[in-house]
Amino acid sequence: MANKEPNRLLQNLMDLAGRMSSGSKGAGLGLKLLIGAGALAYGVKEATYTVEGGQRAVVFNRIGGMQMDTVLSEGLHFRIPWFQYPIIYDIRLWSDLQMVNIALRVLSRPVASNLPVMYQHPGKDYDERVLPSIVNEVLKSVVAKFNASQLITQRAQVSLLIRRELFERAKDFNIILDDVAITELSFSKEYTAAVEAKQVAQQEAQRAQFFVEKAKQEQRQKIIQAEGEAQAAKMLGEAVTKNPGYLKLRRIRAAQNIAKTVAASQNRVYLSADSLVLNLQDDSFNKLSLGKK
Repeated sequence: MANKEPNRLLQNLMDLAGRMSSGSKGAGLGLKLLIGAGALAYGVKEATYTVEGGQRAVVFNRIGGMQMDTVLSEGLHFRIPWFQYPIIYDIRLWSDLQMVNIALRVLSRPVASNLPVMYQHPGKDYDERVLPSIVNEVLKSVVAKFNASQLITQRAQVSLLIRRELFERAKDFNIILDDVAITELSFSKEYTAAVEAKQVAQQEAQRAQFFVEKAKQEQRQKIIQAEGEAQAAKMLGEAVTKNPGYLKLRRIRAAQNIAKTVAASQNRVYLSADSLVLNLQDDSFNKLSLGKK
């Protein structure tokens, strides 16, 4: 629609020039020159574009698509009208310009030995004339060194830096500062909510990482346990193979455990030697080792 309007206007002017040429050749020639100059200016305007400082441009071609190997820097550039279109990006770095509210507690007293000098300058009301000025000066200087997120996460460091610089600044006015501390540090509701959401996301990510590490650790423990059980089974098999009497010993120990359990019970239970897994009179028990050889 934007391209059709100038073309329609140009056509109307040419029609007007044609009608005027029949009445006056001089007026028609002048109007044609005017229309030609306008058309030339329009063509130059459509064929050029400017990339401002801090910007870069890529070119889209109606036939070939995006020109992947072309990134244009600042300055004046040319294009083929209708066929080529520039797409401009802003690559400048922006900081998070956030409003911060800081409340500071300052406990001060004058240097007793310099009271005569202080009376002359700045006077008895030094706490109203000097302290607000140097506090604002130091606060602006220190806060400018940190971005909004750092003011929140590094509050102790910010407070220490403010305290140190205020102590030095107050000495110039014969003032001793006994204590300097940040009592309030707040941002807008929107920024505070964004920071809290970011912290929650980070905590969730750390929590997920913890569960991943826990699962890996449990898997390693199961592998170690399985390897230990396999090794124990292997050693048991080797012991039985090398010494068939080992089974007799295990059988006697099992019978001892059963006997202890039965003896601890208040109920009277009568078990045969077979029930105790211990039949010392059975030939099969005595010949167990012979069968394994």
